[in-house]
Amino acid sequence: MSPESRLPAWAEPQLATLVSTPPVGNDWVHEIKLDGYRLLLRIERGQARLLTRNRLDWTDRFPAVAEAAAGLRVKEALLDGEIVVFDAAGISSFQGLQQAGESGSSLTYVAFDLLFLDGRDLRGESLLVRKKALARLLASRRGRLRYSEHFDAPGQEVYERACRMSLEGIISKQKLAPYTSGRGQTWLKIKCTSRQEFVIGGFTDPEGARSQFGALLLGVHERDGSLVYAGKVGTGFTAGTLSTLGKQLRKLEQPTSPFSPSGPRPPARGALCVKPTPAVKYVSQWRMCLSRIANFP
Repeated sequence: MSPESRLPAWAEPQLATLVSTPPVGNDWVHEIKLDGYRLLLRIERGQARLLTRNRLDWTDRFPAVAEAAAGLRVKEALLDGEIVVFDAAGISSFQGLQQAGESGSSLTYVAFDLLFLDGRDLRGESLLVRKKALARLLASRRGRLRYSEHFDAPGQEVYERACRMSLEGIISKQKLAPYTSGRGQTWLKIKCTSRQEFVIGGFTDPEGARSQFGALLLGVHERDGSLVYAGKVGTGFTAGTLSTLGKQLRKLEQPTSPFSPSGPRPPARGALCVKPTPAVKYVSQWRMCLSRIANFP
């Protein structure tokens, strides 16, 4: 039996490398990519702390989560995961997280790895061993603390399903790999990039009580560089987003349309053109809206 290890004060998290396609083979499992705050959860003698990748202590920002974690039946542990808020469809929402507040009832810590448990340093164990121990620790937890399930299925299949559900993407992890701090090739992230390639090419005038603008006119770049009109989005904005984004768009106005004349035509009535700019630069907090454009394939 190996001697007991001491619980580390902090550990540099393992990071995923961005790739364009999911890995192939049976050596991988796949998790849903979350849209939240990455935090280590450290538990010692009935006290829990939430630590950022930069070693900042965010326990006071999420006291309800820390309180729930302190109630786990464990002497000491170090978990890796994310603080998230799930929307009505069960999808993690960064906008919802920003609006939840420090003790919001919807705040959840989703744990996807276990580095240390009651005198055992698990970082040298395989991913599947670590996750099995984590699943036992969080068994039946569905409130503030949740276990991140994984899928032992072909990566491309999991990825396509995730994108059809308008999720962020997936994280693919080697089953037998140890936990290695820093960025490497045993954790890979594959984003549903089709939602993040939209470009704002214009907007419509506001109507009724709406301020700043009515809807955004979005396009996508073809391989030849032309910008093809893809549709418009007029929902999902908070009052703050309307004000901030509206002011930014006014600064980008231009007299001519950036959309290709050979493609679908944007509405002409009440429309203003802007210098093309990536939508995700301004509206990353409501990416779900970009995936709902009716006439985008």
